[in-house]
Amino acid sequence: MKISVLGCGRWGSFIGWYLVRHGHDVCQWGRQGKSYEQLKSGKNEYVELDPRINLTSDLKAALNFGDIIIISISAQALRSFIKEIISTADVKDKIFVLCMKGIEVDTGKRLSEVLVDCGISGKNVAVWVGPGHIQAFTQGQPNCMVIDSENPALVKYLADAFRSELIRFYYGDDLIGSEIGAAAKNVMGIAAGMLDGGNMSTLKGPLMARGAREVSRLIKAMGGNELSAYGLCHLGDYETTLFSEYSNNRAFGEKFVKKQPFIKLAEGAATSKAMKMLGEKYGVDLPITNAVYSILYENKDPLSEFKKVFSRSTRKEF
Repeated sequence: MKISVLGCGRWGSFIGWYLVRHGHDVCQWGRQGKSYEQLKSGKNEYVELDPRINLTSDLKAALNFGDIIIISISAQALRSFIKEIISTADVKDKIFVLCMKGIEVDTGKRLSEVLVDCGISGKNVAVWVGPGHIQAFTQGQPNCMVIDSENPALVKYLADAFRSELIRFYYGDDLIGSEIGAAAKNVMGIAAGMLDGGNMSTLKGPLMARGAREVSRLIKAMGGNELSAYGLCHLGDYETTLFSEYSNNRAFGEKFVKKQPFIKLAEGAATSKAMKMLGEKYGVDLPITNAVYSILYENKDPLSEFKKVFSRSTRKEF
């Protein structure tokens, strides 16, 4: 395959590294700036630039390179970026793969919906989600991930083409669940970090059980399969997000409680705001999500908020 990877930060640079090593022709695009210059120098903190990758800051050249376009940027920047893409090149027949996790804050829309809003056919849009950290992958540690789309044929085509001994891909069949579950796990990652920072890590077990349950209720209310919350897109991603030293969202939550700076992207912060809105829209109780939101945006005390969540009145578990 000839594949254009748009974005050269943490995940973008890994995707280029991964795909070229598994037989694909890759053009990697990055906007002029720190991340691009680091990769152009030959490596960043995650990967070395494979000499077979065509690295460019020319967006039109990258868009015209192949038939598959993989996007890995900040979720909240997606809408403006898609509009830029459409104005730069003819992409109506291109396949778009979103390797990013989030929900648009202003609208509450899933990222695939943002592309459709902008004129991209849903039949040409897929998402790549699931557990894994670049630092582990580059050390040869395998994991499993999911490709999902409203187009079953596209799911099979991409999953079969991208699979390797390093990443086993599963065929997704619930785009709503895959996107909401993948985005929501970052909120749970922040919650886990806050528990770590407040010396309440023992509550991460209940966090896992109750977090997956509240996300399953939201997925069901939105028309998806509630069981998706217990798959790779969400619960299956908890080890890498709630416990790993490499998790940006967990680290952000811990440092927030300890009042320490954190400069890397933690998508869960914006996602908590979007999920709160979706919970209100669909009438779904999201106590953990709302606690994270209250702490981040209403200056509530982290430990007090989580104590309230886990000491609510006695009720049935499910």
